[in-house]
Amino acid sequence: MDVLFLAHRIPYPPNKGDKIRSWHILRHLAERARVHLGCFIDDPADMQHQDTLRSVIGGEACFVPISPLACKVRGLKGLMDGESITASYYPRQPLAKWAQDIAQRHGVERVFLYSSAMFPFATPLIRPGRRVVMDFVDMDSDKWRQYAQSKRWPMSALYRREAVKVLGLERTAAYRSDVSLFVTDAEVASFKAVAGSAAHDVRALFNGVDHEKFSPDAPFEPVSLPGAPNLVFTGAMDYWANVDAVVWFADEVLPKVRAALPETHFTIVGARPTAEVQKLARRPGITVTGTVDDVRPYIAAASMAVAPLRIARGVQNKVLEAMAMAKAVVTTPAAAQGIAATPGKEFLVGATAQSVADAVVSLAQDPQRAAAMGREARRLVLDRYDWGRSLSLLDDLLDLTPQRQAGPAVVPLSRASGGDAA
Repeated sequence: MDVLFLAHRIPYPPNKGDKIRSWHILRHLAERARVHLGCFIDDPADMQHQDTLRSVIGGEACFVPISPLACKVRGLKGLMDGESITASYYPRQPLAKWAQDIAQRHGVERVFLYSSAMFPFATPLIRPGRRVVMDFVDMDSDKWRQYAQSKRWPMSALYRREAVKVLGLERTAAYRSDVSLFVTDAEVASFKAVAGSAAHDVRALFNGVDHEKFSPDAPFEPVSLPGAPNLVFTGAMDYWANVDAVVWFADEVLPKVRAALPETHFTIVGARPTAEVQKLARRPGITVTGTVDDVRPYIAAASMAVAPLRIARGVQNKVLEAMAMAKAVVTTPAAAQGIAATPGKEFLVGATAQSVADAVVSLAQDPQRAAAMGREARRLVLDRYDWGRSLSLLDDLLDLTPQRQAGPAVVPLSRASGGDAA
C-alpha cells in the first residue's frame, strides 16, 4: 500500500512540538506502508536529514527549501487578495505538482495531511475512493484568536481576520476530508462547536512521549545548573507563545519567587532565542542557553520544570517530557488544558503570577513533595501517553497492516535528536 504524506515542515529531527508528532506518525505509517513524503524545509540545518527520511519512508520524497521572508511576502500578498496568510504562506509549486504525479504513478489511495496549511495542496487529489485524513493537530484559528486578544491594533485586527479566514479553511478541509484529527478531546469538542456540519468525522489522536528516551534513568551527559532552586523552561525560543511565556515569567513571577528564595535561578533552554529573550540573560538569576544538543540533562538537573504559557492549544510536549522524566512541573491553565493530569497530584497549576510563584516556592521548600509529584507524573505518562497505543488509531483509519511488506528498516528512535521541543 502507498500513502502520500504532506507536511508543512520536514518531520525530522523531532526537536520541536509539531515535528515530534509528525515524526512519530510518519514512522508509524512507514512500518505499515510505502510512504511518499512531500514537505517544506524552513531551516537550512534540516537539509542534512533528507537521506535519513528517505531511508525510513520506502517511497519517493520531495523536499522544498523555503525562505521565511519570501513566505511572509507571499502571505501578505494573499492577505491583499482576500485569502488567509496561512493558505498563501507556502509556495504551491513544485510540491502540488509532485503530489499529483505521485498519486497518479503509484495509484495512491491514502493521503495524510499534516496541518491545515497543507489542505490546499491536496484539493486536486480529492476524489471518490481516495481516503484523505486531515491532521489539524490544534485549532489554529483559535490560536490566531488568542493572538488577537493579546496584541494591540493594528496587529489585533490582522490576527482577528486571520482567525476568521483560517476557521473557514479548517471547515472546508474537514468537510472535504474523510476524517479530521486533533490532539485532544477538548480540541475535538471545540472544533465541533464551531464547524457545524463540516465536522462529520472528527477524532482525537493523542500525543505520546518516548518514555524510554525521556526517562530519569536514561543515559545522558549530566549538566550543572546554578541556583537553588533551579527552574527550567524548554522550547523553541523563536516561537511567540514561548517568548511571551518566559518574558512574563521573568517579569511577573520570578521576582516574587526570588523575594522568598533569593538564590532561585531560571534557565531558558531552546534554539533561536529572539533578541527579547536574549536580553533576559542580563538579569540576575536568568540563563539563556540557546541551542543545545539534548534538553534532557537540563530537565534532569533542575529542581522543577515550569511551563508558564499564556497562549496555547492542544498538548504541550514540553510538559509531558518533563513529567516523563519524573520532574515536578508548575504550569498555567493554558498549558495544562490538554493533559489528563490532576492538579496537586501530577503537577501544579497557577492562573496568576502570584499563584505560579506560590506553587514554585511551595515545591522548592518541600523537596519530598516535589519528588513524589514527579513519580506520579511519570506514572501518568506511562499509563496514558504511549505513542504506540495512540497511533494504532491510524491503522483503522487508513486500513493499514502492522508490518510493511517491503522497504528499508526504519530509523530507531534512539537516533532521533533530544533537542528542544516547542
